[in-house]
Amino acid sequence: MEKSSDYQRVSSSDFLLGIPPYLYAVVFSSFCVIVGLIWDICWHLSIGRDGLFSPPHVIIYVGAIVSGLFSGYQVLYTTFKGSVVEKAQSVKVWGFFYSSLGALFCIWGALMMLTSAPFDDWWHGTYGLDVQILSPPHTVLALGIIGVQFGAIVSVLAVKNQTTGAQNADYTKRRLRRLNLLFALSAGFLVTMWYTLLSEEIGKWEMHNSSFYKVSAMAFPLVLLAFGRGAGGRWTITSVTGVYTALMCLTLWIIPLFPAEPKLGPIWNHIDHYQGFAFPLLLIVPALAMDWILNRYTYINDWVMAAIMSVVFVVIMLVVQWPFGSFLQESPYARNWFFGSHYYYFGNDPDWEYRYKYAPWVLQNATDFSIGIAYALGFGYISSRIGLAWGKWMRKIQR
Repeated sequence: MEKSSDYQRVSSSDFLLGIPPYLYAVVFSSFCVIVGLIWDICWHLSIGRDGLFSPPHVIIYVGAIVSGLFSGYQVLYTTFKGSVVEKAQSVKVWGFFYSSLGALFCIWGALMMLTSAPFDDWWHGTYGLDVQILSPPHTVLALGIIGVQFGAIVSVLAVKNQTTGAQNADYTKRRLRRLNLLFALSAGFLVTMWYTLLSEEIGKWEMHNSSFYKVSAMAFPLVLLAFGRGAGGRWTITSVTGVYTALMCLTLWIIPLFPAEPKLGPIWNHIDHYQGFAFPLLLIVPALAMDWILNRYTYINDWVMAAIMSVVFVVIMLVVQWPFGSFLQESPYARNWFFGSHYYYFGNDPDWEYRYKYAPWVLQNATDFSIGIAYALGFGYISSRIGLAWGKWMRKIQR
């Protein structure tokens, strides 16, 4: 009789696979905020003038509100109606409330995002159009977005790490597959956010300069190895970078389909449709190698593993991104809807002599470039070591 009851509970929750609805909500919120942010960048490239309730901003606010409301409800439900087991699997806050760690990150991030909205509106009214991605209000927004996205990741991991297959092995496998998908989505959205914050330093114009590889080595092994070790799985890093690649490509291909025209002067580049953001970095290539090594050589000491991962990441990025940078920057075959290298800010002169070639001040001689790559290997080692340690912590998340 007890087995029949367990089976009925499994069947009735088969659609959600026993995964709390707020988990789907926060992953959806993570998707909303990154899509809204990329759209907002395209808006600034194409239109210039925006307002507090421009369409991209509304999408970002929706993500913040959904994340905050669902996470807040989860906290209140666990506090007032949660079972003893549910409370034991939660973090006690202020001596009264019970919350998952992920929900705390989501609530904090949502509050920061909503706080940044009037701050950004005031900033535009006082100082005019932003000339960089990381203005003070955008920095507050970025920290909030990272909070929401990391909260989604932690929430998924907590449920995954609590999952056992003692009673129904097939059901547990399907549940774990669903959780792995939610993790890949949420982690991929965060990698996209990470790239967006650094895009001014690692764009196609910098791909023939060692600074590109130094910044990439500092930024990406940290999060990729944390996610790869934190979630486990054979191809976790590859799936995460696959989500990043797909999201960047889809926004690059879809947003420019819609009409847009500049509303601020001076207008040098006359356009009538949205300008796309950027074609994704080829992170999925080193990700394949990092996944294989991480799962094939599990016995290697983390300090040695960090050195291997640094070399693998920097060398593969150099091998694939240098020629691909030449293609994006110089080839007429990249000036189309697929690669989007022809998209250009309306305030820039479309006839600038270095629009489709590398400017002399960007290029380096062999000695300077080699020294820069040596620094990149060192930065990659530090980044990889921290990422491995971070991932080890993430594997232990239960609340």
